[in-house]
Amino acid sequence: MNILAIESSCDDTAAAVVQNGRRVLSNCVSSQTAMHAIYGGVVPELASRTHIETISSLCSQALTQAGMETADLDALAVTYAPGLIGAVLVGVNFAKGAALALDVPLIPVHHVRGHIAANYITHPELEPPFVCLCVSGGTTAIVDVRGYTDMSVLGGTRDDAAGECFDKVARVLGLGYPGGGALDRLSEGGDDSRYSLPLAHVQGAELDLSFSGLKTASLNLIHNAQQKGENLELPSFAASFSRAVSDALVPRTLEAIRRTGYGRLAVAGGVAANRRIRADLQRSCTENGIALYLPELRYCGDNAAMIGCQGYYEYLSGHRAGPELNSYATRDISLG
Repeated sequence: MNILAIESSCDDTAAAVVQNGRRVLSNCVSSQTAMHAIYGGVVPELASRTHIETISSLCSQALTQAGMETADLDALAVTYAPGLIGAVLVGVNFAKGAALALDVPLIPVHHVRGHIAANYITHPELEPPFVCLCVSGGTTAIVDVRGYTDMSVLGGTRDDAAGECFDKVARVLGLGYPGGGALDRLSEGGDDSRYSLPLAHVQGAELDLSFSGLKTASLNLIHNAQQKGENLELPSFAASFSRAVSDALVPRTLEAIRRTGYGRLAVAGGVAANRRIRADLQRSCTENGIALYLPELRYCGDNAAMIGCQGYYEYLSGHRAGPELNSYATRDISLG
């Protein structure tokens, strides 16, 4: 089954052709990072307009790279939520028109489900059930993946996402946008015990997380140093910050695995590319006899291959888009 997949939930336009849910025939991404870096973050109106300018030619490029014509497609899959509403609607409405013109099914895919499915591309042997730690700029959640389309959130952030904290701290340090990779590189060789940063606990919800206190404490530390004319040891600060995020994520994730008894952990989302978090998860999983599945770096960020992969399983489960798809794109829904 050949699926043309479209992803436009934030600032990257992406199109891919995926075969039978696991084989990626093409994966094209048009990045807007340079444009938004000028403003220190994503400008929704600019993102939406650029999606409009790019999406048609990018889908054609994805088909060409896959060696296919439109007649070879069996379905279209598209991210319908969550995301910047204007950006999401560009992809949704393009996909609706294309599916109607080609007379093929249209499959709506939840963005976070797509991130989880990126692991099926890197690890064809992986099958549910397993626990997935989803960490990105907009989402931080520990998910019980009982089946390809049967999922529930075991715990998640009560406020800021981990990726948002990386971006905000990097911006204040003048590292540019996006900030996660820059902070990761800066932390190399730093002393992760040099700066003491808070680790929050949510009483009565041991699998939930909170990063607003860590973000505030980090920004105050930076501003206080600037006001006093003191120099931060930047590599050590970046290492301390990365350690604080990892120390919040890893123990809760391991506790979720203990509770479910699955013994298998997958990681998904842009923050899954962070070297400290990957190393801490690898060490902890090895110590506890847990099988760890990490996506290739190119599938950690937003891409359409993951949408096509999850779209295949949504299709097998009977999920199809009806005339209500636009209303779906205006709200986030649960993973279940």
